[in-house]
Amino acid sequence: MSQRGMSSKNHLAQDITIFDVAEKAGVSHSTVSRVLNNKNNVNAETRERVLRAMKQLGYVGNIHARSLAGGSSHVIGLLVDHLNTGYTDELIRGIDGALETHDYNLMLYTTHRQKTREAAYVTKMTQGFADGLILIVPRNEKAYLETLQQRKFPYVLIDCQGYNLHVPSIITTNRKGGYDATAYLIETGHQRIGFITGEMAYGCAPERLAGYRAALEDHSIAFDPDLVSEGNFLQPQGYQCAHQLLSLPHPPTALFVSNDVMAFGAMEAARELGFRIPTDLSIIGFDDIPQAAHMHPPLSTVRQPLEEMGRSAVNLLFKYIANPLAEIERVELSTRLVLRESCQPLSTSPLDES
Repeated sequence: MSQRGMSSKNHLAQDITIFDVAEKAGVSHSTVSRVLNNKNNVNAETRERVLRAMKQLGYVGNIHARSLAGGSSHVIGLLVDHLNTGYTDELIRGIDGALETHDYNLMLYTTHRQKTREAAYVTKMTQGFADGLILIVPRNEKAYLETLQQRKFPYVLIDCQGYNLHVPSIITTNRKGGYDATAYLIETGHQRIGFITGEMAYGCAPERLAGYRAALEDHSIAFDPDLVSEGNFLQPQGYQCAHQLLSLPHPPTALFVSNDVMAFGAMEAARELGFRIPTDLSIIGFDDIPQAAHMHPPLSTVRQPLEEMGRSAVNLLFKYIANPLAEIERVELSTRLVLRESCQPLSTSPLDES
């Protein structure tokens, strides 16, 4: 008999993995994972075979029970506020790829931008359901970060520095990205540059605004609050903000938008108002999600290395899983301006004339 077979019941609960279940049932480990996650793409006979193998081996499918038995859940919790943007897709792609190399599974919770859900889901995942957490741009971190820190529970924030700036996080050079985009527009002749912010409760949004303002100051252009409109990182608000800015008596000749998704909405508003892109209006976004390169015209943007951010978050999280007392680290990755056809040097046109 193998050493695993001689172990106590609790030890079995700790050591039996989905690979053991897969071997016993004669299926792939991905099929076992689909059964555990109650996916509907497993036929009834196969599902029954997997469940029978789990019972025979003493596999504790309840992750919470496995954790109470003293073992690892081999699950990482991921909290996002929505799933309808390329930004989130690219981050998750990086996270999922990195977790696969560690033979870990992903437990995903979506808050739909509801703060109460965020705190509740974090509490649930930390009660034995996950070995660590990754939080993508959380909205309500004040409600639980202190508790996570006191418990030494492993977690990493993405694209958010945390309310006290002393938390494990993966960030990018948001201020520099905002500066680079604005400086480029100025250097190509634009003086009236509209700016659509992200939701200002998120740390990255004021950083991008600070970069915009710094570039104006360095080029001796007075900051005009009428050229700034607060968005929320979603496309409909990008449309509304752009419509407002472009309806000014003296509209901007260029727009810098705090993410690509809002920039798509801004492009739609510009066309409806009769602005030709880039002849009458240059537009720059932020993120460089895959869709940006396929817009008409292709969108200039500030690239965040989104997949790399996801991978880096996993690597940092495993550092804390291995040693919860490890020194708190913030990883800052570089942004880069990507120029495409949505921008051109300012030229005289009827819409430019005051």
